[in-house]
Amino acid sequence: MSEIVIKAENLGKKYRIGHLSNRQSYTALRDVLTQTAHNLWQKTRDMVTGKPIVLGDTQEDIWALKDVSFEIRQGETVGIIGRNGAGKSTLLKILSRITEPTEGRVTIRGRVASLLEVGTGFHPELTGRENIYLNGAILGMSRAEIRQKFDEIVAFAEVDKFIDTPVKRYSSGMYVRLAFAVAAHLEPEILLVDEVLAVGDAQFQKKCLGKMGDVAQEGRTVLFVSHNMAAIQRLCPNAFLLHDGGISKFGNTSEVIPFYMSAMEKYSTKGPVKSGPAELIIYMETLNGERKYIFNIGDPIRFIILLNVDRAINRAAFGLGIIDIMGGRVITHHTMFQHADSWGVKNSTRITVEWPECILCPGSYHFVLALFESGQMIALWEDIGELIVIEADYFGTGRLPDPHVQGKVVTIAKWHIEEQLHILN
Repeated sequence: MSEIVIKAENLGKKYRIGHLSNRQSYTALRDVLTQTAHNLWQKTRDMVTGKPIVLGDTQEDIWALKDVSFEIRQGETVGIIGRNGAGKSTLLKILSRITEPTEGRVTIRGRVASLLEVGTGFHPELTGRENIYLNGAILGMSRAEIRQKFDEIVAFAEVDKFIDTPVKRYSSGMYVRLAFAVAAHLEPEILLVDEVLAVGDAQFQKKCLGKMGDVAQEGRTVLFVSHNMAAIQRLCPNAFLLHDGGISKFGNTSEVIPFYMSAMEKYSTKGPVKSGPAELIIYMETLNGERKYIFNIGDPIRFIILLNVDRAINRAAFGLGIIDIMGGRVITHHTMFQHADSWGVKNSTRITVEWPECILCPGSYHFVLALFESGQMIALWEDIGELIVIEADYFGTGRLPDPHVQGKVVTIAKWHIEEQLHILN
């Protein structure tokens, strides 16, 4: 049994936020002076007692984390998932010693490198070269050790032409490429990575995921925060779900992700969404009627579209587009290719679109739906639902398709090879 390298015990982090009072259009001068004096006294008291000074007429305590406890062993790669505001980034900041917990404690054994936000740990006035050496020194590495890794870091980040330029002049993409290269290559025993990888392009994300996989195989520990369920599924055998500052589920990733998506159902369904003379709700389900948002490659999917129209629409047609995370259209299904434009729509209508099998590569996708009348588009709904596809042995060969290599769609083709002589002469 490997040793425990991260142990959190009843972690809690509280923030105090301020609110401006809803003042009426007319306020007596006496009330203004009284409120100003009260605010001044409150901020002076906070400054004397060492508390953070918060702007606003009233204050409220918010717990970003509450009673969080877990153990992570050496060599584990653990994903952290949850909705925005669940406390994921706050947890990583505590583990990185960027902020202190309000209550509880965390014990870390090993050298920690973190990539939480663009520019974290970099000094903007220093060059890329100087920041590499600075970060290495912070990690406790000698100058000779850093020099040994230097060329590999620069090659990975692809910033060799700008390595002696102050990083304040870097684009966000260059900044994050160098930051990740430094964090991953300077041999930390624990690597913490937040969703900041979304800043990079698809090729860079592939390199980063590959490097994190290499780091994990070398017996080092990785904590990875992401909204990309396919990346979490591919990289992390285990994961835990944060909800409202607490851990809702901790265990095998194949169990945590479906639990998360099931819990997200009420948040994922957008609607009714109004456009033109109609409003709709769209969601997905299995052929057995189970509502889901996460499917394996090859799973059958049924799209359900609930449509309400303000008036009767004759000669109606529909187009359903699937969009990838980079905004590119992957697939479009249009009724004009399979049906005549003779559908009539009035009042409330239920429309189903069935896929015999999901042929999308692992990743996150969303929908676009258009409504046409007599060939003219009269309503358009964008980003109205999310589909998460995770990898599976679609071909039955044990080899999993890589979206960075195979593209966004998988299909089965029949190959035949026959020996023919002189066919090229």
